[in-house]
Amino acid sequence: MNLPNKLTLARILLSPVFMVFLLIENIYTRYFATFIFVVAALTDLYDGYIARKYGVVTGFGKFMDPLADKILVSTAFISFVALGYVKAWMILVIIVREFFITGLRSLAAYKGMVIMPTILAQVKTFSQMLVITIILIFTNLETTLLPLGYNWSFLFNPLIYKVFDVLVFISMVLTLITGIDYLVKNIPLLKGVLK
Repeated sequence: MNLPNKLTLARILLSPVFMVFLLIENIYTRYFATFIFVVAALTDLYDGYIARKYGVVTGFGKFMDPLADKILVSTAFISFVALGYVKAWMILVIIVREFFITGLRSLAAYKGMVIMPTILAQVKTFSQMLVITIILIFTNLETTLLPLGYNWSFLFNPLIYKVFDVLVFISMVLTLITGIDYLVKNIPLLKGVLK
């Protein structure tokens, strides 16, 4: 169990903690939830950097690192649905795709293969993290400003939720495209299993 793998496991463990604190409508818990998310996201950058720099890339890391990303992203999006910031159907599409591809990775691992993330998949992950960050910033502004009496119009503007919908929709489309890309590239693997 090297350091990158420990960081990956830490990201998985931090995900439900982040969710719990985000769902509590309190200025301190929301800020703490944002802090946890930032720390978890940074472990993603750091564990990959260490693994490549010191040549400690493992099969466990190749499989668990993308899974940890999916768990973190899924808990954030589910929290946003619960808070009413995003549409549930778009999040459902994202989560179903994410865990379907995780199943495909598990299948590949069982066959002794490792499915590496593509550049497009990395762009997809970045888009998801960006959307989550934007919504978290809004959540913190809303939780901070309203109790202080700053009833700024943009906090109540329905257009802000339309913007969230557009951002999540773009991320969902990227998620679907990368899912189809993985499927097409791994048709032989699926055919071998279905025989």
